[in-house]
Amino acid sequence: MLKKFFCALLIICLIFTPVLTVSAYEPTGIEISANAAMLVSVDTDEVLYEKNANTRVYPASITKIMTTLLILESDKYNPNAKIAMTEEALDLISGTGSSVSLFNAGVEFTQLDLVYMVLMSSYGDCALLAADYYGGSVENFVAMMNTRANELGLTGTHYENPIGLHHEQNYTTARDTYTLTKFALQNETFKEVCESTRHTVNSSAGTRVLSTTNFLQDNTTNYYYQYAKGVKTGFTDEAGRCLVSTASYNGYNYMCIVFGCPPNAKNHFTESKELYRWAFNNFEFKTVADVTTPVAEIAVEKSFDTDFVSLYVEKSFTSVLPKDANDSTISIVPKPTADTVSAPIKKGQVLGTADIIYAEKVIGTVNLVANENIEQSFILNTLDIVGNFLTSSYMIVVYVLVGVIILIFVIAIIKMNSKKSKKRKIKYKPYNENKENKKSR
Repeated sequence: MLKKFFCALLIICLIFTPVLTVSAYEPTGIEISANAAMLVSVDTDEVLYEKNANTRVYPASITKIMTTLLILESDKYNPNAKIAMTEEALDLISGTGSSVSLFNAGVEFTQLDLVYMVLMSSYGDCALLAADYYGGSVENFVAMMNTRANELGLTGTHYENPIGLHHEQNYTTARDTYTLTKFALQNETFKEVCESTRHTVNSSAGTRVLSTTNFLQDNTTNYYYQYAKGVKTGFTDEAGRCLVSTASYNGYNYMCIVFGCPPNAKNHFTESKELYRWAFNNFEFKTVADVTTPVAEIAVEKSFDTDFVSLYVEKSFTSVLPKDANDSTISIVPKPTADTVSAPIKKGQVLGTADIIYAEKVIGTVNLVANENIEQSFILNTLDIVGNFLTSSYMIVVYVLVGVIILIFVIAIIKMNSKKSKKRKIKYKPYNENKENKKSR
């Protein structure tokens, strides 16, 4: 009975204990308090650091990345057109604790100003106003958010509101957030807005200057990091401090995502900055495989010109790797589609793949292609066709039938000869010379 109890307890622990994902590389001298985090090369999509990247987390106002994306994708969006704050949006936001614009109902501003207030300043009343206007209702807009998440392949994401207010079913993952944010940054307006530190709103109630909530890109704060840009901050008691940011230096571009940092500190800024510094100081682009160096070769049949074809990578493969990485720690493992290939072969024809391995981990896979055209020999091809025909299953059946017929014929001949032999047999009578002599006398 006790054994069954401990087995059941172990199963429960395995089910409810979060899985700790292993980081691609371990940053030295850095302690990450975030519950989930990722540092990714935007140039190559390579993950340099990750912690619980696929674990569900509460996104808080990181939710507004999707909200803003839907605004900008809407057919109703017109940056210069006016939109007015509504009583409905103010009533819905009342008592939620969300940051608000403090605009009264009826105050007008441009739709572009609305985007700045949702994404850069993170005003909850403006997010609700946008949801109602661009979605027809807040409920329909949330449905649109979930549909778009499915379209983008965000399998670990679900939305319950356009603001990021705490709800058990309002969740995402660090990996999904990277996918969503990288996609959103392709929109020039989104990129410009999230990378801005100040914006002036000229509303019907007067002029107001907005400030970014991302202190990494604000040089008036103690957390300023000169290489950082955008994207979005978030905070609720349940979600903790959250930040999605990017940083660029010397041709290298990274995105850092942290969720669940302690609510009573600014670790989301300091830890992101430390991860960026670690990446810039310790990693560099390395061309691991180039199109000028053969990787493998395959035997060639049906050609008098050559017995083999050399395989090269289809495109040069460049990776972000530690600066001390070298040929002793990087290897290319070819995987040809077959041991032999028949001519004709076209230059550039894909004949396999190769895994690029660093420190016993596959960091990429590339196609292997032929480096030249190889003509087919008519004679060898004809002989091959004849040989294949003569050894085909059809001919094997024919051979069997012919063999059976011959066997039957042989058996029949043998039987016929046997009967003739029996007809020709004469009973042998011994000759008695003495008896014959007596008769003659």
